[in-house]
Amino acid sequence: MFENLNWWEIGGLLLLALLIFGDRLPAVISDGLRMVRNLRNMARNATSDLSRELGTDIQLEDLHPKAFIRKHLLSEEDEQAIRKPLQGVYDNLRADVTGVHNELKDVAGAADLRTSTARPGTATGGAPAPAPRASYDDAT
Repeated sequence: MFENLNWWEIGGLLLLALLIFGDRLPAVISDGLRMVRNLRNMARNATSDLSRELGTDIQLEDLHPKAFIRKHLLSEEDEQAIRKPLQGVYDNLRADVTGVHNELKDVAGAADLRTSTARPGTATGGAPAPAPRASYDDAT
């Protein structure tokens, strides 16, 4: 949840929360945690009620429409029949991507070899290095 925030931003949010809620911050945090706990219990109870009503062992992940259809409506033969036409396309695409990846690694290795054997002051083995471009600051 907070993978895009660094420590300074998290500290700033905590400071902002402290300024907004003041002395009530611990009570607000405990109320928020209690609410999350109650929501989890409600979801767990709804799942168990649904399992009991349907007569099957159903998990919360099984309620996703694709997973529900795959598990309860399709047999294994039906699922394989649906996947079979696309499996060949997937295998061909995977082979092509692997081939392109290997070619790019070979080209990168050759480029590294050329630049490591280049003479100092040149971009490649025999060509002179390009002149640096002028920037806006150089012109003013």
